[in-house]
Amino acid sequence: MGELSRRADAPAPVPVDPSTLPMVEVEELVKEPEAALIARGVAYAREYRRIEHHPTMLLKGIAAVCVALRVQHGDMLGKSHLYRQVIAQIYRDAGVDEKTQTAVRYHLGNLLRRTMTPRELKSHGLLATSPLERLQDTRATDAVIVKAAKALTSASAPALKAPDANDKPTKPSKKSAKTSAPSAGTDIKATADQLRLASMAAGILRQLSADTIDDHMTDGQRAKLDEELDAVQKTITALRKHTRKARSKA
Repeated sequence: MGELSRRADAPAPVPVDPSTLPMVEVEELVKEPEAALIARGVAYAREYRRIEHHPTMLLKGIAAVCVALRVQHGDMLGKSHLYRQVIAQIYRDAGVDEKTQTAVRYHLGNLLRRTMTPRELKSHGLLATSPLERLQDTRATDAVIVKAAKALTSASAPALKAPDANDKPTKPSKKSAKTSAPSAGTDIKATADQLRLASMAAGILRQLSADTIDDHMTDGQRAKLDEELDAVQKTITALRKHTRKARSKA
């Protein structure tokens, strides 16, 4: 509190008109004194509360102020007591709620990945991928899984033969039902389903991340994944004997 008290003796910062605030880069913000950064952060936060049509730009502005303050404090993780006091002052003066602060942290995480080098990120224990990239990866994975589930459901469903106008409704006997050969429609559907399932399986495997395996999985999880991949590889090897046979005949 002693340092904050000394800052209270400093001249009051010139009020910042938020309507005149352009989007600036962290490299420009770090040149401003801390009092000006606090005023800018408060202005961004207040403008965010007032304007509902352009919230993202203002959230990014608050995030840029936070990153600039971290650079000035030599605290890129934002864990120091002094840095947190300054950020708390911005949010307190602007009356920012917890939901907005969470949104700011999302943009702050993205901005940190643009500001810091991969080596700096690793030395601070931060992931190289930004929150936006992780969200996109999650959505892509979810989309592939949903498509795979639909393909599996479609492959297990029987093909329906289109009714002929000249056909008379008859009740097939149990004997004829057992001995009847598959229709052309069934063959076409089965072929399309096999290709779709193969495409979905390849898509799911491409979603596996080497970084996640190396950095976040336990030894037991990696061993389990290796067992699953080994089973997949054996299935692929067995199936490719048939696909290669077909190509050799051609």
